[in-house]
Amino acid sequence: MFDVAVDLRRASPTFGRHVAVELSAENKKMLWIPPGFAHGLLVISEQADFLYKTTDYWYADHERTLLWNDPALAIRWPLTEAPILNARDAAGTALAAAEAYR
Repeated sequence: MFDVAVDLRRASPTFGRHVAVELSAENKKMLWIPPGFAHGLLVISEQADFLYKTTDYWYADHERTLLWNDPALAIRWPLTEAPILNARDAAGTALAAAEAYR
């Protein structure tokens, strides 16, 4: 799994920047994503099981989606071909127009 977190805290000096890490059964890494960050992932294996904890219940009405390939994010996704996206991810919002945290 290629896991990405983007800082959406407008007052942060790292607003709009991201961190990315490869997670696997072999490397046993985990990524903690604090409030105020967007979260995206890409499965880079034939299959993947992904579990995560949240600090609150998920509410569909509060969900927002960043445009995964927005040049402003400069995320270097490890792609060998075009990704398969659901409709929500394909229609994401660019960082410049996205709602920010606090």
